[in-house]
Amino acid sequence: MEYTKSNDVVAGSETYSKGSSMDDEQLVALIVKTKSSELFSVVYDRYSEKVYHKCISFVKNKEEAQDLTHDIFVKLFVKINSFNQKSKFSTWLYAFTYNHCVNYVQRDLNKRRDKFISNKDENSLEEVYPDIADEEIYTMDTDRFMKSLALIEPDDKSILFMKYQDDMSIEDIQNALVLGKSAVKMRISRAKSRLIEIYKTV
Repeated sequence: MEYTKSNDVVAGSETYSKGSSMDDEQLVALIVKTKSSELFSVVYDRYSEKVYHKCISFVKNKEEAQDLTHDIFVKLFVKINSFNQKSKFSTWLYAFTYNHCVNYVQRDLNKRRDKFISNKDENSLEEVYPDIADEEIYTMDTDRFMKSLALIEPDDKSILFMKYQDDMSIEDIQNALVLGKSAVKMRISRAKSRLIEIYKTV
């Protein structure tokens, strides 16, 4: 999919300037209405760099991250009408990006994980996880923290990014992942527990 570099975009009988102050939600509504790929290029221009940086957090390879970014925006154009306006578009897009990345790397998960977490250990994890203070995450050694992030499950990594990198609230994550409040809190606690478990081994 290629995107226009023009400063103006024609959508139906209307002309939209890329310099316009139209917010994301209005823009998406217009894209859904007009099916305009040219108008979609405005979304691409606004978010492609941020999406790319989120992708490279999962694959650590520039070319692979570029391919992932391209695939995400192609898929996004097809599915953009599923945005339900319950959260900010950026919140929804980041969750969309994380889900795509998680699915992409899932097939390689066991090879990278089993060296650190045996199936016995994983199956013994309880549904209730210890309440780990955020300060314990913030005070981790940076190098060991990044190595640990590379080894945890992609879905755990994505929810940690949502909370600590994107500064999403519990409600934002609920809406983005279509989960209940207790489920979101449990997944965050689980992710933090697994991160610390791996952190101790690297």
